[in-house]
Amino acid sequence: MHNLLILSRHFREFQDLIQAANLPELSILATQDPADAIQRGIDSDLVFGEPSLVCHVLSSLPRLRWVQSTWAGVDPLVAPGMRRDYMLTNVRRVYGPMMIEYVFGYLLLIERHILTRWQSQASRVMGLHPAWLLRNKLLGLLGVGSIGSHLARTAYHFGMHVRGYTRRSEDCPEVEQYYHGDSLTEFASGLDYLVCVLPNTDSTRSLVDANLLAALPAHAWLINVGRGSTVDEQALADALNSHQLAGSVLDVFNEEPLPPGHPLWHTPNTFITAHTAAINDPPDIAALFIENYPRFIRGNQLLGRVDFKQGY
Repeated sequence: MHNLLILSRHFREFQDLIQAANLPELSILATQDPADAIQRGIDSDLVFGEPSLVCHVLSSLPRLRWVQSTWAGVDPLVAPGMRRDYMLTNVRRVYGPMMIEYVFGYLLLIERHILTRWQSQASRVMGLHPAWLLRNKLLGLLGVGSIGSHLARTAYHFGMHVRGYTRRSEDCPEVEQYYHGDSLTEFASGLDYLVCVLPNTDSTRSLVDANLLAALPAHAWLINVGRGSTVDEQALADALNSHQLAGSVLDVFNEEPLPPGHPLWHTPNTFITAHTAAINDPPDIAALFIENYPRFIRGNQLLGRVDFKQGY
């Protein structure tokens, strides 16, 4: 018998979804309170929940073997000094379709001049605004994991050309050219769009700095749907204000929510959203645990396994 602790603000919905799956030899305790989890869940060997809550109970679970995060990012669980003697999985596979809609919604808005056309309509003027195509545009993916691969496949169907910058992987066939290591400025050269989908790690923080922004063409746009820590925000604001960069679409920031006095609120051609490019949909997230649980009890490789050293 395995004892599952669900620790989430959506614990009731997750409990109903997992119970409905009738998983064998599984007892479930659900709560949103870490103190309650510690008091009643000491015998739990499995945990399903939000990293910001789970990090408070790890040291109190002597039988722990596996944690299924309900987020893609697991920063609270891989921080220095945190326990690492268990398997950790995340939900990286869930967000690809949602990220496609967000990123390509903005790409189409930009290329088809949708806002400019709407402004002309509001002024009752039939403005002749030339519209461009995504076809043959060059898209650079800063990170080609699960989300990056989804974006690359959609870009391919639009007839775009795709470059990828990764730590080492080269397994997405829609990426025409891969870059690694110190080839970052070469990767950025000539891009029409740079899309950041990197996790938060020591090696990715401020990767998009003044040097990388200077390597982009002046007509390029930056889109960040990964982690705010990837971008040097002051360098980005400077590049936008000086028209060194055409524009940006930003869903994530170093500080969230973005403070009212932050310079990015006032930079030209900047679209800001509140970390909503992809939302946590309980049925999709619960489905990952339900799919992984038989793998766990059979001793097979778990989907979405996190490398503690890499942080993702």
